[in-house]
Amino acid sequence: MELMFDFIDLTRRALEDLRATLFNEFRSSEGAKRQQQRLCRPAVALSFNFVVAVSIIFTNKLVLKNVGFHFPIFLTFIHYVVSWVLMAIMNVFSILPASPPSKSSRLTSLLTLGIVMSLSTGLANVSLKYNSVGFYQMSKIAVTPSIVLAEFIFFGKRVSFLKVLALTVVSIGVAVATVTDMQFDFFGACIALAWIVPSAVNKILWSRLQQQENWTALALMWKTTPITLVFLVLLIPWLDPPGALSFAWTFNNTVAILMSAFLGFLLQWSGALALGATSAITHVVLGQFKTCVILLGNYYIFSSNPGRTSISGAFAAIGGMSLYTYLNLQNQKQQTSKATSRQASLPKSKLKRENGSTQDGNSGPDAV
Repeated sequence: MELMFDFIDLTRRALEDLRATLFNEFRSSEGAKRQQQRLCRPAVALSFNFVVAVSIIFTNKLVLKNVGFHFPIFLTFIHYVVSWVLMAIMNVFSILPASPPSKSSRLTSLLTLGIVMSLSTGLANVSLKYNSVGFYQMSKIAVTPSIVLAEFIFFGKRVSFLKVLALTVVSIGVAVATVTDMQFDFFGACIALAWIVPSAVNKILWSRLQQQENWTALALMWKTTPITLVFLVLLIPWLDPPGALSFAWTFNNTVAILMSAFLGFLLQWSGALALGATSAITHVVLGQFKTCVILLGNYYIFSSNPGRTSISGAFAAIGGMSLYTYLNLQNQKQQTSKATSRQASLPKSKLKRENGSTQDGNSGPDAV
């Protein structure tokens, strides 16, 4: 009996030590970053973002059209309020990861990110209100060259010819696939055009802040959400019609809006994880893949017939995405082999210093 009590006591102490170790690891920005990289690999992050993004597109369209909540900026504001409340609860229970030490450059980056988040998410919902899902997805094609151009101008990042070719095939394929579902609205088209630049900047900043500094997705969301809420309040009078407070808040309507808000939190979190694990361009290519899957799913599951042209465009886009993914994997293998060979040729003292200076990096500035 005494032996059994000793075993229970040892087990309890081991569990307490493990909990304390995990807590200390999670409460430092470096430890939280390592935990995110270990638990959320690129495939996991992209799959998580894919499922949530497909769900929220149809949910938001349901709220804006069927429920009759014609206030896309106010809907975005509700999304971020719910996200902030959920993260505040995590913070109370010490679940929220720690943030890196504050610097003036980081504060500027956080302010910029909060502003472009309000513009990117808010204008996206306005575009979804006035445009069809096909036109909404079609407008996303312009984000890819915008990201490539911005990263080349500001960071000197180059893309190989084969990757440019693959991205071109993806863009053309998505354009052909969605052309039958396009309903043109002049105001909606202007909003979609205005959304492109903030969306590109938003993805670039999310990716760089996580990959080159010790930010985790949740810590970055916690710091930028209050800034986003302030600028969304400023956007409501300009882009939303009057009458939001007189909306009929029935039980069913409220549940649909809160479901959309919870999916909005998951979308922001999963998108941040995907951008931290991969790159801005890869995240956009994933968005085009969602379009093709939705189109083909409607065709094969619900017997919707968009036409042979659209189906051919979807398969062409998937082929381009497959080529782009293959080229990325080959590039990662080459970088890994070069790093391994370079470390093998270094003396032990230099190798130790090199590992210490690069162990927290997820990818270099030239990774695409």
